[in-house]
Amino acid sequence: MQVGDKAIEFDKDGFMVDPKQWDDAVAQAIAREEGIEEISAQHWAVVNFIRAYWKEHDLAPPVRLLCKESGVSIRDVYKLFTSGPARGACRIAGLPKPDGCV
Repeated sequence: MQVGDKAIEFDKDGFMVDPKQWDDAVAQAIAREEGIEEISAQHWAVVNFIRAYWKEHDLAPPVRLLCKESGVSIRDVYKLFTSGPARGACRIAGLPKPDGCV
């Protein structure tokens, strides 16, 4: 995927190979691939929490913690990210494939 002057590489499952290349423009490009035309404030709350947690712990947050800390209910997370928090939200957040993600 080309985003601006960056060539973004993805693994066979569609997750970023180099999460350091992530920025808002990359998130928006991945979101469009996920069928999200415009990233809302709720999307950003989830994505930014996932990024922050990953930077601190080197893994994706548990879904319950994600919902509690982002203020977005599990039902709304699945409405916002139709492919789910592990696949959709973590892809948009630029994380490598989370453990247990199928």
